[in-house]
Amino acid sequence: MATGRGRLRTFAARPGECSETVNAGIKSLYLTPPRKLKQNICFESMPSEMLLKIFSYLDAVSLLSLGCVNRRFYELANDNGIWLKLYSNYLQPKWKMKSKQTEAVSLGCAALHDKKPGYWKKEYIFKQTCAFKTRVMRLVKFLDPYTGLPCKNKEAMKVSGLSWIIVLKDKNGKEHVVEKPKLSFKDTSVTILWYGTDWPCLDILSTLKLFGVTPLLPDQNRPPSKNGPRRFSLIAEYHLGNLTESSVAVGADELVQLFSLSPGLLVGIWKEKNEIAFVMANLHYNQLFERSILGSATVQYTPPPNQPLLDDIDSEYGLHDYSLHLDLHGRTCMYLCGSFKCLFCRKRDIENGYLRLRVVNLKDNRKHFPITGTLGICWETDVFKGNVKDCFVMDLTLLDETGKPFWCFSAPVHMELSTKSSGLYDYMGHIYTADYADSEGKVCVEFVWLEETKEYIMVSLVLYVSTKKVHGYLILGIECSTEILEQDTIG
Repeated sequence: MATGRGRLRTFAARPGECSETVNAGIKSLYLTPPRKLKQNICFESMPSEMLLKIFSYLDAVSLLSLGCVNRRFYELANDNGIWLKLYSNYLQPKWKMKSKQTEAVSLGCAALHDKKPGYWKKEYIFKQTCAFKTRVMRLVKFLDPYTGLPCKNKEAMKVSGLSWIIVLKDKNGKEHVVEKPKLSFKDTSVTILWYGTDWPCLDILSTLKLFGVTPLLPDQNRPPSKNGPRRFSLIAEYHLGNLTESSVAVGADELVQLFSLSPGLLVGIWKEKNEIAFVMANLHYNQLFERSILGSATVQYTPPPNQPLLDDIDSEYGLHDYSLHLDLHGRTCMYLCGSFKCLFCRKRDIENGYLRLRVVNLKDNRKHFPITGTLGICWETDVFKGNVKDCFVMDLTLLDETGKPFWCFSAPVHMELSTKSSGLYDYMGHIYTADYADSEGKVCVEFVWLEETKEYIMVSLVLYVSTKKVHGYLILGIECSTEILEQDTIG
């Protein structure tokens, strides 16, 4: 019988059993040598031939991920025999290769012997990328007849696996990646909101980069892998140094202050801590997928130049038969959605480097628009929600006479109380102005606040298009038309 307390044990001899037998049992219990454990086989110590055989059963995404482990795996994962098999299987209808022949590709084959390591990997990725871009751009070609913009954006996002991230870089060069945004789709733009609790300190940040991110090898049959290889396309870069001084103050509520950076970025700052609460990006649909997919990690996508008609050159009309689609919203709610046709500009309306397009005339009350709801921008974080008054997001789409986008933007705009009083007999109330400006033009809007009905009325809307933009647009049209005439003459 054995009794004990804690780890101390004493053994007593049973009746008819001597103590020597007990001691022998104790020795055999505690002095038995431990069993030898089998040695673990290291995966990296396996012969290259065996590893290549294992790698040959993997898909392309797994091979690319293995190539990031170490130099040896990178060289083995670049094996032309493996990638030629993937390449031929991908193009099997064109190559007409039998599966047995594909597996039996020998190292003496010219397709393997004459090519550098990694050649067929590059060819495979190139073919996949071209097919992916073609598939996405095919969806982008479907245009809305009213806005002239792509109307199948959600379908294109699903096919491409597109998402957007921001990368914050501090003054020491360290990067902080923020993913998983909240999206809000509108008729002509998408609003992207990032929020969380682990933002880096605002004082040490230098730049913010906005990227479109897609899987390097998208698979339509399964969702994109979070850890798989991805393609980055730089959309915009913003400087965050002295943010409160170098940016435009849009508005504030009890908790946050909003600061705007061009193009279309809104940064919410906590009032008490002076730290980032959220970041909001407003992206216009015009060439959105091209900017989000066709750029690189360091260079933004450059759109091809437009080719306008020569009809825009007229001694009496600067521009004619243009149309405008205007949306005013607060991220989650729509305040105004309007379309305006047959816009034109006479020669006398060209001054100070701008062509004036009067969309809503102050004296023509037939075109005055009521605003639905109280203007403001809605925001949210993990804990708080709010609405900053007297500001909104403006989505402007100006189409030329052929219905093609000429000037487009999506940006936050703040309102200011005007010092002048309303001279309109139909509306008696305070006048608010909202102005926007970039390198391509300016927008001036006037609202009248009606206290009785608690609503805003848009009484004036004027666009000022830069003559530099128009001249470049028209000169290009002349050059293109001249080339066509020369070719026809030569022919």
